[in-house]
Amino acid sequence: MEDGKRRLLWHGMFLFLLGLLTGFVERAFANPRMGLAAHLEGVMNGIFLVALGAIWAEVRLSARLKAAAYWSALYGTYANWAFTTLAAVFGTAALSPITGAGHSGQPWQEGVVTLGFLSVGIVVVVCAMLVLGGLRRPTMA
Repeated sequence: MEDGKRRLLWHGMFLFLLGLLTGFVERAFANPRMGLAAHLEGVMNGIFLVALGAIWAEVRLSARLKAAAYWSALYGTYANWAFTTLAAVFGTAALSPITGAGHSGQPWQEGVVTLGFLSVGIVVVVCAMLVLGGLRRPTMA
C-alpha cells in the first residue's frame, strides 16, 4: 500500500505545517496557553503521521483493519489539533486543568470540546492498538 504510505507522509507534513502556523498566532487566542498546546499538538501529531507513514509497509493487517488504522490515525491527529485549537479560541478548560486554568467557555463550548477530546482519546488508543497488532504479526512469505 505505497499510496497509503505517501498519503500518511503528506498528511503528516501538512499537519506539521498547521502546527507551525498555529504557533504564529497562539497569543491571539482567548487562552494563549491552550494556543501553545494547539501549536505543539499540530507539530507532534504531524511527526507521528510521518513516523507512521515510514513504517506503514510493516503494518500487517487485513485490508479492513488497515483502513481502520489509517482513518483512525488521520481522525485522531487532525481532531486532536482541531479540538485543542477550538479550546484555545473558545477559552475552554474542558479536560485540560493545567492549560485551561483560569479559563472557561460557554457550557455548549465546554461540551463540544469535551466530546471532541474524548473522541480523540478513544480513537487514538484504537489506532495504536491496531498498529501495534499489525507490527507484531510476522512477515508473510
